Amino acid sequence: MRTKIIASIIFCTFLVSSVSCHVKSGYSSVYDSLNFKGLERTYLIHVPPGYVNTKPASLILALHGGFGSAVNIENQSLLSIKADEANFIVVYPEGIKVLGIRTWNAGGCCGTAESFNIDDVGFIDALIEKLSSEYNIDQKRIFATGISNGGMMCYRLASDLSNKISAIAPVAATMVIKTTVNASRAVPIIHFHSFNDANVPYTGGIGSGVSDHYNPPLDSVFNVWMNINSCLKKDTIKNDQDYLLVKWSNCNNNSEIHFFMTRDGGHSWPGGVNSLPGDETSKVINADDLMWEFFQAHPMPDSATAVEEQNIKVLNEFQLFQNYPNPFNPVTQISWQLAVGSHATLKVFDVLGNEVAELINNWLEVGTHSVTFNVSSLSSGIYFYSLTAASEHKMRKLVVVK
Repeated sequence: MRTKIIASIIFCTFLVSSVSCHVKSGYSSVYDSLNFKGLERTYLIHVPPGYVNTKPASLILALHGGFGSAVNIENQSLLSIKADEANFIVVYPEGIKVLGIRTWNAGGCCGTAESFNIDDVGFIDALIEKLSSEYNIDQKRIFATGISNGGMMCYRLASDLSNKISAIAPVAATMVIKTTVNASRAVPIIHFHSFNDANVPYTGGIGSGVSDHYNPPLDSVFNVWMNINSCLKKDTIKNDQDYLLVKWSNCNNNSEIHFFMTRDGGHSWPGGVNSLPGDETSKVINADDLMWEFFQAHPMPDSATAVEEQNIKVLNEFQLFQNYPNPFNPVTQISWQLAVGSHATLKVFDVLGNEVAELINNWLEVGTHSVTFNVSSLSSGIYFYSLTAASEHKMRKLVVVK
């Protein structure tokens, strides 16, 4: 059953629901639900006045943070206003609610959704199918954004639902996937963060949030996706008193990575509404405008092109991917790809060149392989892992922090 939301909306924090709010008029949205794996999953959908069912419309999925809701992120992000301006559909799915708290199973965070292994990827997949049956959705222009735990979920969708999600725009988040990223193609990413974010620190570690989980550092996250997207170029576009902008380009299928990190704001939505309580929002950039511009430039590639490019990559390249997470303690995942079957050895050395571990010494078939490295017996410091296979040799650095 659908319930009309009053056109006047109340801006509240995505962290808690019982706070002072102010009112601003301008748009209305509709609540709906679907039954998935025995659970009633709810979502808020906003269809712009300019939508006509004879023309395919872009779809943005906007995922709330932990302790949040669909209404919270709609109010905080102002994406429904942007949808009316740019004429795209925006839907605000909701995580499962336990003891009044909603979270997403982003892989290594957060709350009940993770501990009960809720299939949130499956829910989003089913939601896309449902919306596609009810509206004329452009299947090449389905995007995901989200803040905090919702931004973490964006990375999970890029990994596990890359056949449907064209590009992602995480906000104030990191990637917490515990296993190897499973993306079937290169995925464009635009990420927004603040130097002042203490909840999800860009340098990694346990933040100030109530979830008390470990946040992998952002440079480690970008290294993973730089390798997945096969980006050949990294440029610092801007680094001044307002913000840092780094771009990775020359990637497969135009799958660029853009990283904005502001020097104002905090754990909040840049250009959005200030949460009470909560951090100030950035005034130097507007995430809605920047992500929409990025999304328009990065639709889903033609499947034939994507498959052809992947085949070329497998045939012509020997790849040793950056381990994730890095820095880490006590375990990390090391992955690599072989163009031909061969005997492979994977060894770890300390900074003096002493071998401290042999992880692989075997014949391996063509394809992608991975191994978990546990450093419980090693001390903090810098180490190097070296892969020799297919008559080639490559080495990468890893950092152990205890």
